[in-house]
Amino acid sequence: MAISGRFVLLVLLGLVPVLLFPGWGTVLMVMLALAALAAVDLLLAASLKAVHVLRSDPGNVTLHAAVDAVLTVQNDGGRRLHGILRDAWQPSAGARNPVQDIDVPAGESRRFTVRLQPSRRGDLRAPHATIRAFGPLLLAARQRTVQCPGSLRVLPPFRSRRHLPSKLRKLRELDGKAAVQIRGAGTEFDSLRDYVRGDDVRSIDWRATARRQAVVVRTWRPERDRRVVMVLDTSRTSAARINDETRLDTGMEAALLLGVLAERGGDRVDFLAFDRRARARAGSAGQGNLLGQLVQAMAPLEAELIEMDWPAVPAQVRAVSVHRSLVVLLTSLDGGAPEEGLLPVAARLATHHVVVVAAVRDPQLGTMRQERDSAAGVFRAAAAERALLQRAAISAELRRHGVEVVDAEPHQLPPRLADLYIRLKAAGTL
Repeated sequence: MAISGRFVLLVLLGLVPVLLFPGWGTVLMVMLALAALAAVDLLLAASLKAVHVLRSDPGNVTLHAAVDAVLTVQNDGGRRLHGILRDAWQPSAGARNPVQDIDVPAGESRRFTVRLQPSRRGDLRAPHATIRAFGPLLLAARQRTVQCPGSLRVLPPFRSRRHLPSKLRKLRELDGKAAVQIRGAGTEFDSLRDYVRGDDVRSIDWRATARRQAVVVRTWRPERDRRVVMVLDTSRTSAARINDETRLDTGMEAALLLGVLAERGGDRVDFLAFDRRARARAGSAGQGNLLGQLVQAMAPLEAELIEMDWPAVPAQVRAVSVHRSLVVLLTSLDGGAPEEGLLPVAARLATHHVVVVAAVRDPQLGTMRQERDSAAGVFRAAAAERALLQRAAISAELRRHGVEVVDAEPHQLPPRLADLYIRLKAAGTL
């Protein structure tokens, strides 16, 4: 049972006769009258045992985008259902109108739409909905919670998509240059052309020569089906927030841009989220669109408050690809002891693969280094300078072992990682 604001006003009006005619008799009469009105209103309200709620799951939505969740209220009772419906989405779902007035005639159904604009990535759930059925006097209501579980998967926003057209344009230009500059190299057939002095006689296509009655040679392009393995660190260091998002979310943005770019470049892409065990896997070898697989795999990921098991990473990479690959480690350069974890593992991987370490740098460090107006500012500047020097030392040590390093601020990391991939392709390193 629930009471309305109208019933509270009626109670306040009941104080008037009590004040005019004080006494226990007056109080008792007022209380009996109020109880009788509430009881009659409850008896005339629609029975909620005959009310059913069906939910249509909204499916998937990208972070900060809007989507509609639909509830269907079926009134199988003999009285008109007039009341309130409350959908129990968690706060991060961003429900704009979770409480709605409902009016469903007997034997009919009505659809009600709840607008959602989630503010957190992951799987969001609404376990039930609550209905209040008021009587004709709108004084008291029957209340029932109906189990109608629903879920919504909030996908990464992929804001770095805006860089994709320019990077693809560079990649296409690279493919065009490779077709001209690397004639005769590689194993993938490109085209036929007339023989010129200096061409390898082993590249002569004798059948085409016989047809054209002129010497024709085959041209080749470098192999395109290379392997790109992206390892996303989901340990405790990925939980740190830089600007308005965590390191984990920035790493996802970089992985999405690189993954889509590499797939368009003809490479095979594999993604692994790892800390002490594999949290998610995806790859272009599976069924369906790579971007769809990546966002679905990344959506439920959360930073785990445990240390990264770096010695286990080479085995994880080897399980994905035994061939020479581009291995991208999306991690941090300033958490824990890189000398005991990241450095030896990256150096070990670099003996068999092309290794890139991509890390997010806090832009606040640069700001703090410039602010020296007070004693506290000087100490902060010194701390920022020390942190930047440590990152530079770790980067230099990684490069000494043949590891490429991309250390950039959140909005710069995805495009800079994509640029490095294009440079490696242009240099024939992949």
